Amino acid sequence: MNVCILTALLIVSGTLVSAAVADQTLDSDMSHAGAFVKDSIIITKVKSKLATKQLSTLTKIEVGTDDQGIVWLSGRAPTQDASDLAEMIAKSTGGVTRVHNKIAVRE
Repeated sequence: MNVCILTALLIVSGTLVSAAVADQTLDSDMSHAGAFVKDSIIITKVKSKLATKQLSTLTKIEVGTDDQGIVWLSGRAPTQDASDLAEMIAKSTGGVTRVHNKIAVRE
């Protein structure tokens, strides 16, 4: 049932949300629908917050999570400040318990 609700929300919400869910990592616990929905919601929240900062470099950061609310950030950022901002945004997102920042800074 939760997966059906999530699918309906994705259809209504548009491409940003569906792209976030499509970006779901294999580390997520998909053994039951509740875990998948929780993971998808966290990823969607983090990606939405990154997108609202209107820095194109932040929208290219990959976001993954697991059923414990741990978020992994990866990709590239032009500066350490941009990487730190992405980490701060992820940490301030509801449901996130910890953040692993693996964003490479271009030099």
